[in-house]
Amino acid sequence: METVLRGLSSEACLVYLDDIIIVGRTFEEHLNNLRKVFQRLQKANLKLSPKKCRFFQKEVTYLGHVISAEGVKTDPGKIKAVVDWPRPDKIHDLRSFLGLCTYYRRFVKNFSTIARPLHKLTEAKSNFNWTDECEKSFNSLKQALTSSPILTYPRTDKEFILDTDASNEGIGAVLSQNTGNEERVIAYFSKSLGKPERNYCVTRKELLAIVKSIEHFHHYLYGRKFLLRTDHASLRWLLNFKEPEGQIARWIQRLQEYDFEIQHRKGTSHGNADGLSRTPCKESCKQCTNAEKKFGMERDISVKVVTTTTVDPWSSCEIQKAQLEDPAIKPILEKKLNLAERPSWQEIAPESPATKRYWALWDSLHLKDGVLYRKWESDDGNSYRWQLILPKSRIPEVLRETHDSASGGHFGVMKTLSKTRERFYWDRLRVDVENWCRECHACGARKGPKTRTKGRLQRYNVGAPFERMTLDILGPFPVTTKGNRYVLVLMDYFTKWPEAIPIPDQEASTVAEELVRSWISCYGVPMILHSDQGTNFNSALFTKLCELLGILKTRTTALHPESDGMVERFNRTILNHLSLFVSRNQTDWDTHLPLFLLAYRSAEHEVTGLTPAEMLFGRTLRLPCDILFGRPSETPSSPNEYMKNLEARLESVHAFARERIKLASERMKTRYDSRATHHHFKEGDLVWMYNPKRRRGLSPKLQQNWEGPYTVVKKLNDVVYRVQRSPNAKPKVIHINRLAPYRATDHNSIK
Repeated sequence: METVLRGLSSEACLVYLDDIIIVGRTFEEHLNNLRKVFQRLQKANLKLSPKKCRFFQKEVTYLGHVISAEGVKTDPGKIKAVVDWPRPDKIHDLRSFLGLCTYYRRFVKNFSTIARPLHKLTEAKSNFNWTDECEKSFNSLKQALTSSPILTYPRTDKEFILDTDASNEGIGAVLSQNTGNEERVIAYFSKSLGKPERNYCVTRKELLAIVKSIEHFHHYLYGRKFLLRTDHASLRWLLNFKEPEGQIARWIQRLQEYDFEIQHRKGTSHGNADGLSRTPCKESCKQCTNAEKKFGMERDISVKVVTTTTVDPWSSCEIQKAQLEDPAIKPILEKKLNLAERPSWQEIAPESPATKRYWALWDSLHLKDGVLYRKWESDDGNSYRWQLILPKSRIPEVLRETHDSASGGHFGVMKTLSKTRERFYWDRLRVDVENWCRECHACGARKGPKTRTKGRLQRYNVGAPFERMTLDILGPFPVTTKGNRYVLVLMDYFTKWPEAIPIPDQEASTVAEELVRSWISCYGVPMILHSDQGTNFNSALFTKLCELLGILKTRTTALHPESDGMVERFNRTILNHLSLFVSRNQTDWDTHLPLFLLAYRSAEHEVTGLTPAEMLFGRTLRLPCDILFGRPSETPSSPNEYMKNLEARLESVHAFARERIKLASERMKTRYDSRATHHHFKEGDLVWMYNPKRRRGLSPKLQQNWEGPYTVVKKLNDVVYRVQRSPNAKPKVIHINRLAPYRATDHNSIK
């Protein structure tokens, strides 16, 4: 049917399956539309049953509705079935009743609220207990359907009006249009709130009502401007919320597709939108308070109401007034207005340096409509331009437009300077542009400081085995046939002895169990355990384990893996080795770890000059090549002699290693500190903090990686500081490499 009547279904008829309704404003138009439909049906070789056809009707029943010139109303035959419906005694009968009523919900104001007690009975875990509230709801629905109004037809040549409201239980809306001097209803919409939605604050409920109502009436509202009326004053600035996030941001993004004007109506005048509650939010509502503060909404509408004026602030009259109010420009402008000659130096000497510099430009200053301009000419004299002499009070507004706006582009000093000089001139223009660009908060947050802060290297040398050890998680890798996906890496700072244990997951319980089984049970309890800020290493379970065993737990600062450089470098060695030996499908990497550890433990370490095995056991490990090529074994004469020799050998080995570690750390520090910037921050200093974030669905290349301003709360050591964003925010411990001096200004706050 849709194919046969293609092209006619929007102007001459409506079709639903085999039901066709043909319309016409006049008798002649109706005849013409009938002829078009009959021709299409004849061409498709379709036949009509005359008994089922009705022609030239003023009123017709179509799909359970009565359609007439006045509008659309419910079918009395269907409604009679509702009125005579017996009280349901089981869920199946109740669902049938609600299904029939829901078909006509567009005719009933506040439908969802009226039917809510009955809908509760149909929920999965509820008992069928017919209460007085259910009886009242059952009778109210019957009454509402029998007295339902006639809904008017929507007209595309008139503006749609959408009234929305929300209560603690539901949301509702009325779609209407002004026909003549009367506002006629097109349709009603209502929806019960779910359990999470009932916990929303009033502001979010009202915003939810707007979003859901517009989505419901999308086919009426999309692509044309309409009026949105609400009784919640703060939503007048719905599309101007400051830095919306999460759900609010998604809702506002959805509403950006529509063209509408928001109008506030007092609650007493807003009774048509389902008669829902307009009780203000409690003072203690945390969500509402946070939303209003965060998204720029205020309860007191008087705070936000700005008196509109037709005066153009950039008209000649207003600019002249601003120039006369500027003490540097006023003496020059008054002389020009009085057609006086250039004042002498004696007259201008008492004035400010800025006035003197304007005086030096006297011959290039001219009046246009009573406003002072500078005529700038090119070197060859072939071109010139007029530069407005800008009063000091207007400088922030101009720089905000030439630098901060979308057309300004947040470009650098030279581009902003060129754009500004093209149109304006004032004293010390270049300095103001440079300061504005350097102090721009948005530029600082995106581009960061020109030179990154780099602190000095902090040394932490140990002098005995297992005083300080480190651990890290490497992976994820492809799941092996044994079910392993990660590698738990453990390493001693003094002997450089490593352990690499394949594990199926990186849960805190798995890591703690392997630490005890593979390290502590073999080598004892370390004094200090160092790790990064992984949640598994800082969990309650892991913290409790360290407390029970008397281990001092330390960790790196955020986003500063250099603090754990030894294990990070060892991780790279593991990856290099495994990449050479794994199979094509990479599912056997865990079988290569034992021989890799043998190779590493028997190889001389660059820092100590000894192998990890010599540092730990006082002897070299016997390798497969020793067996293959032959090597005499060391046979001790007696256990006591072996112990004495071992003790002496270990003492000399460790003394040699301590000296090598000291020399290596000094060499490394000298090389590292050569690139240090020697920055130092004091308590109370404002700083930028480098904090790159990755969010699902957002490109990291478009993120602003610098946050600020943060305040330095305390200097913990030469390179670690505790900083705080606001007095109520949680302090953060940050390495100096992620900090930079804050010199920016939020230009939006400048009035």
